Amino acid sequence: MAEIPAAPFPFPLDRGTVGLIVIDMQRDFLEHGGFGESLGNDVTRLQAIVPATARLIQGFRAAGRPVIHTRECHRPDLSDCPPAKLARGRPGLRIGDEGAMRRILVKGEPGAEIVPELFPEPGETVIDKPGKGAFYATGLGDVLSAGGITQLVFAGVTTEVCVQTTMREANDRGFECLLAEDATESYFPEFKRAAIEMITAQGAIVGWVAPVDAVLAGLGA
Repeated sequence: MAEIPAAPFPFPLDRGTVGLIVIDMQRDFLEHGGFGESLGNDVTRLQAIVPATARLIQGFRAAGRPVIHTRECHRPDLSDCPPAKLARGRPGLRIGDEGAMRRILVKGEPGAEIVPELFPEPGETVIDKPGKGAFYATGLGDVLSAGGITQLVFAGVTTEVCVQTTMREANDRGFECLLAEDATESYFPEFKRAAIEMITAQGAIVGWVAPVDAVLAGLGA
């Protein structure tokens, strides 16, 4: 066991059972002209965490620990996208519509792909998820069980939506969860702050938060 300095108190890292989940670092959310920007958001905030996220991924690879990537995307016929979600966004620039990177958040389209700087290596698991949380309607739980993973480090976007939702899902399933603070971001800085406060409240009710450098030091990377 190793101890990572974290909030609200040190995280007891088990190097033999920890895995990394990188949430939705996709072109449609991070790049100019994508779905995120079409909603009026400043995508440069999300772009800024790419270097720290890349260091975190490389650290897990160097330590021989699993790296799991997620992509929020839907079948081409949108049969897995409920009307309540499909209605989000500007008319003509909603999920499934043609955007700057072809059909928005549709599996197989350029905009739904992970940004090149963080692209999965051969053999790394990629989970395509139709919802905010990565456990809903996916095989993530089976992947973690098969790999003997009991602890999860999280990175990705956005902190208060898909990242926090997946952390809460993982917490309910008994995983110990740690969020890499400088490898996650929101379009709204106040939302990131609030999400971190909710995650770490009441003695790590959802999980812990620590900087990337502390996580890498704990891994011995």
